[in-house]
Formats: sequence, structure tokens, C-alpha cells
Amino acid sequence: MSDAPASTGPNGAPPAGHAPGTPCWASLMVHGLATTEEFYGALFGWEFRPGPQQLGPYVRALLDGREVAGIGQLPPDRHLPIAWTPYFASRDADLTAETVRSCGGTIGVGPLDAADAGRLAIGSDPSGAVFGVWQAAAHLGTAVSDLPGTPAWNELLTFESATVAKFYRTVFGYEEEPVVSADFDYVTLHLGGRPVAGVHGLGQSLPRDRGPHWVTYFQVDDVADALDHLVHLGGTVLQPVRDTPQGRVVAVADPEGARFALLQRPD
Repeated sequence: MSDAPASTGPNGAPPAGHAPGTPCWASLMVHGLATTEEFYGALFGWEFRPGPQQLGPYVRALLDGREVAGIGQLPPDRHLPIAWTPYFASRDADLTAETVRSCGGTIGVGPLDAADAGRLAIGSDPSGAVFGVWQAAAHLGTAVSDLPGTPAWNELLTFESATVAKFYRTVFGYEEEPVVSADFDYVTLHLGGRPVAGVHGLGQSLPRDRGPHWVTYFQVDDVADALDHLVHLGGTVLQPVRDTPQGRVVAVADPEGARFALLQRPD
């Protein structure tokens, strides 16, 4: 993790729509929707509201009535990886999907309408990492940030950063800021001079059971307390807590194995 932004909305205020390319939503597809709601509700204080249901049962997580993320239920016969998927804002999901394909990525779902909420597509970059595209209508996306329980950063873990960063730059218009280091392969993606996501090249250290994938960081007040709570709720700690310039970070997984990270910002 490098150069994570302080927030996408001051003092937790809802953003006035998300600029194209901004991570604007995080969604998780699981087999046990009710038990997953219980886990994240207890961990982050989320409440849930149903819909839209275009791809099956789906709920939106809320903090103080404001939308934060989404959780859906996979059909019983679908044995897909259980993973958090970041969605990037687009003014035209169909055009973005065409650009994804022309740059060597694939589109696996859509573009399709999600009732009156907006239009979506789910694709993968040339390395195979899955991400979403969201064209907002009634639903703008994540409506609160910089508070415990909200998405704080998105980071792509992949083999090497340069090629895949170029893909995202072409599709979403990012500027790149590489970390200059002999043994650390990292590129921060910027929009309008503001860091919005990171690409971390891990080479052969990338977990073979997962391959390239996006990781969503969720903000917490205290990492140690959150970890105790997470383990008690049936989650798993994947790596030791580490200190970074952006705060204390730890990689974890929920009871179905979806990986994410917890971030405690510096005081």
C-alpha cells in the first residue's frame, strides 16, 4: 500500500457523484447471504437494504443510512472465487466495456441495467484480475467515506505493475506515479492529481491459489480491536499487522474466504 488518499469526501460527507475512473463501489458475491450480513454487520456496524435484484438476491450495506457497499448471493451451482470486487465510475459503461476489450481485457457480465440504479459491467484485466464498471443513475455509489466501516483504498495485487497499470491508464485515464525502488514494484494511480488506487507487482510471491486480484481496504478505528472482533466472528487473519506511512494495515478474510484489508489511519 502506498500513497492512499485521506478520503474521497471531507468529514464523511457524501461525494457529489464520482468522477470517471474513481473507485465508486465495492461488491461481494457469496453463497451464504444471511450469514455474511451478520458477519459484516457485527464487524463494521452495517445495516442492510435489499436490491437491486438483477443478478439474484442482493443487499446494500449502509452506515447511518448512507450506502457503503453491496453483498449478493451466488447461484448454488456457481463455484466462483468469493472476492470483493471494486467498481470504477464511468459515464458510459458500454464505451468503457469496448475499451476494456480493445486493450486486452475481457467482459464477463453486461453491460446491463440494474433497474433504475444504473448500468454495470464486470470484466477482468489482461492478467485476469476482476473489476466492475458502474454508470450511475439513481445510485451514485458509495455515499460516505473516511469513517470506520467505509472503503478506504483499493489495491491490485498482480505479477508486475507496468503492463497492467498501462491497461488501467488507457481504460480510465489515470496518471501513474511509480515507486522508485530496486525491490518494490508499485504504481499509484491518480485522477486529477489525487491518488485513487494502487498496483502492486509481487512477481512469484503472488498467491498461486488466487492469481492477480483487487483488495479493498476498509477503515477501522483500531486494528487490534477489529482483529479480535473479526476472529471471534469466524474471520481469518492472513498476515501480521504492519505499519505503513498511511497507517496500520492487516490482510484478513471473512468466513467464506473473501479477502480484504483493515486500515487504521495514523492519529
